[in-house]
Amino acid sequence: MEKARDVLVIGGNRYFGKRLIRRLLAAGDRVTVLNRGSAAPPAGALHLVADRDDENSLRKALGARVFDVVVDQVCYTPRQAALARRVFEGRTRRYVMTSTVEVYEYEDSPTPVAESAVDPRTVAVDPELPWHDQEFLSSHYGEGKRQAEAVFAAGSDFPYVAVRVAHVLGGDDDFTGRLAHYAERIRSGTPIAVPAANRPATYIHVEEIADFLAWAVGEDFTGPVNAASDGLLSTDELCEAVAAQIPGGSVALRAVEVGEVSPLSFTRSYGMDNSRATRLGFTFGDVRQWLPKAVAETLGD
Repeated sequence: MEKARDVLVIGGNRYFGKRLIRRLLAAGDRVTVLNRGSAAPPAGALHLVADRDDENSLRKALGARVFDVVVDQVCYTPRQAALARRVFEGRTRRYVMTSTVEVYEYEDSPTPVAESAVDPRTVAVDPELPWHDQEFLSSHYGEGKRQAEAVFAAGSDFPYVAVRVAHVLGGDDDFTGRLAHYAERIRSGTPIAVPAANRPATYIHVEEIADFLAWAVGEDFTGPVNAASDGLLSTDELCEAVAAQIPGGSVALRAVEVGEVSPLSFTRSYGMDNSRATRLGFTFGDVRQWLPKAVAETLGD
């Protein structure tokens, strides 16, 4: 029987974060969840309350605790990464950061991109940017994640993993409203605005990313790793899957050259290549097989 691990999960006590915590508990791990106290973790997990942006608060909450693995679900900026690195260096043998497909936002590749397309060791870090400003942070999400990865990657003495997560779909607790956006327009017969050159993207089911993170906790690889289901989806396919859940629903797309477009429509091609994770031993599902289930879960139709 595998030895129980001491795992700290920072933030992320909703959506795929709560699913991860339940998987770790079911595996017999000793799980500690640290957040600002906004939500209690699932039964069986220890709860620590601290502000992860306040180093004194974080150190006080942690005390002398050490962990086998830390899973950081809410690291968005290089400042947060630098603080975490100071606090957890020597306190954990492995640090798993939830990153994003948006680190590839400047790519435009006709084939899925590998991790090497964005090497965090070469990313410039600017902690003086206004990362504390929510509007700035929202508009620089991919850049914040890139720079956070760069902080963890600096040197060779911090065993970090950056899980670059594809666009997540599924679950009745999907809070993004992206599929609901399509459903509302399909029900009303309103055209769905997409870029004139609309590119496909990679996705992952909410249960699959929870599986992936739980698997990554038990592995020993380091560095960036892409997490995406097999296959690419276009906005058309997403809309058709939504329309299939709506009686009489039909899709009307409207291509626009300028102006606001619908969520999950992209002017660039930067689907992710998941072959590194596959070689390491994780088996992904096929996006087209789980898509109808994901849409039904989220829309509740």
